[in-house]
Amino acid sequence: MLTLTFLVKTLIELYVMVLLIRIWMQWSRCDFYNPFAQFIVKITQPVLGPLRRVIPSIGPIDTSSLLLAFILTTLKYPILLLIQVGALSLDPMNLLVGLLSLLKSAGTLVFWVIIIRSLMSWISQGRSPVEYLLMQLTEPMMAPIRRVIPAMGGIDFSAMVVILILYALNYLGMDLFPGLWYLL
Repeated sequence: MLTLTFLVKTLIELYVMVLLIRIWMQWSRCDFYNPFAQFIVKITQPVLGPLRRVIPSIGPIDTSSLLLAFILTTLKYPILLLIQVGALSLDPMNLLVGLLSLLKSAGTLVFWVIIIRSLMSWISQGRSPVEYLLMQLTEPMMAPIRRVIPAMGGIDFSAMVVILILYALNYLGMDLFPGLWYLL
């Protein structure tokens, strides 16, 4: 049962991350002709295509992707409980757990995108289409910090500042929801 639980949890979390990347790409007006962006669109289009006919976007926010990500994070723990125990729990508390799980997934996604962008800047030096997309995603967060703390000696500290802010928000989540935040 642990293997099935791991697989279901991982698949749901990965798909939620892909949905969040799609929301983030639309919000930051990324180049959708980028090969990596095309991959994200092709992975999510079969599910989001019919959903977009019913739920339109609100401004720069892809509401159908956001709703699907929220539904997946809300249903993740009842499904895992069904697999492990054999009982289905439909509690209104699952909505809070789903919202917190979505927020934590978004923070984790931002963290890893910044880490991958930083590592790729050392290796590909701007020649990769994936790095260009990651730059388009992270630049709205890093540019204001770069204005306050400029690069010193060729080292850009804006990524470290954003990561420290994410760590602070993670610890805030642990303080506000002590037992629940660890389980997400």
